[in-house]
Amino acid sequence: MDYKNQNITPPPYYGQGAVVSQTNAVMKRVYVRMFVGLLISAFCALGVASSQGAMAFFFGNQLMFWGMFIAMIAMAWILPARMQKMSTATVLLLFCVFSALMGVWIAPIFIVYKLGTIVYTFFITAGTFGAMSVYGYFTKSDLSKMGTYLTMALFGLMIAIVVNLFLKSSAMDWIISIVGVLLFVGLTAWDTQNVKRMAAANLDPQLTDKLATMGAMNLYLDFINLFLFLLRIFGGGSRD
Repeated sequence: MDYKNQNITPPPYYGQGAVVSQTNAVMKRVYVRMFVGLLISAFCALGVASSQGAMAFFFGNQLMFWGMFIAMIAMAWILPARMQKMSTATVLLLFCVFSALMGVWIAPIFIVYKLGTIVYTFFITAGTFGAMSVYGYFTKSDLSKMGTYLTMALFGLMIAIVVNLFLKSSAMDWIISIVGVLLFVGLTAWDTQNVKRMAAANLDPQLTDKLATMGAMNLYLDFINLFLFLLRIFGGGSRD
């Protein structure tokens, strides 16, 4: 179409450089928000674990205990589904609330495991997560098919965890921990690639900011779950 001879504004053109720049900007926000979420969780976990009253309030009250669990599950499903109908600030606020609830939920690890084991496991988790996230970002391979299998495996893992709550099998607990580590190692790479692709495909500033928060939440969950499964493995002999 000849735009010079008609009073029509041509559509915007985004070159490869603009796409790369936009993608890198979104990914930086993803990692910064993920880090903030981890900090919120850490402070909440430490705060609750250091107070007997707080521990009794959150974990001695069945209504509060299951209320937190249901709230986190609901937020994990509702946020991605209704993201476009929420404001950017609301999406970010809910992610922070989710991080705080997760911090409270995992507070007992500071009572069950020694601090040295927790710190040691955290650094192993950070190194593993970082390596797989870098791989997911730079790999030329399409991880979509792997992501489908990993998602199905995740549901299977959840069922196995529930079943073992009744069986209380130490052997099955060990297997679940190993499978959980492998599963979230793979999910870290897949989620990173997925976030990168969405960032490259959406150049609307408002939408990309929401995508950054949701990407941070996905990678945050990968990190937390990887950390908890590794802690079950490395902390097996260090329970107080």
